Amino acid sequence: MATNRRSLTEDAQEVFRAIALIELGARMQVLESELSLSRDRMIRLYREIRGVSPPKGMLPFSADWYMTWLANIHASLFYNTYLFLKNEARCSHLDALTKGFRLYLEHCSHSGTEPVLDLTRAWTLVRFFDADILQLTPCCRCSGKFVAHRHDLQHNVVCGACQPPSRAGKTKKAAAARRGAEQTDRNLPEQSPDGIAEAA
Repeated sequence: MATNRRSLTEDAQEVFRAIALIELGARMQVLESELSLSRDRMIRLYREIRGVSPPKGMLPFSADWYMTWLANIHASLFYNTYLFLKNEARCSHLDALTKGFRLYLEHCSHSGTEPVLDLTRAWTLVRFFDADILQLTPCCRCSGKFVAHRHDLQHNVVCGACQPPSRAGKTKKAAAARRGAEQTDRNLPEQSPDGIAEAA
């Protein structure tokens, strides 16, 4: 009887883990790798929570994606959070993944920044580290550690936050400025033929 109760508890915990991952946007490949529930059961859970069938297609497979300027900053932020939760807070891998990703999303929201990582990218990043494809390299200016290819230089390297590329963010800033100007124009009162603003 004790074994059955323990089994039911573990099963319930797996369902809650699946729900947390699905709510954060996990793909089926992530669920199948991290959980012991049957595929049919996870598909039913996915449909119940998201209201649609799980998307199909390949997962991200290139570590080079994390090397571009903005992706590298976001990946470094997430992975350092994940490591802290895993090593210092003693969270399990899965708890560190979900809690770390939630903290990453909260940070983006508070700072008014659009998230660059989705859960699948975050999960793939952790797998690249586990496979010794990527490493954390200390920045010689801020001392923060950022994502880099394994066996890249470790000394006198500057991170993307300390040394952004010359055109970093300019396109997004210009688009935001245009949207702001358009919004202002829409909010202005209409002008009468003699140039006096008409009262609303």
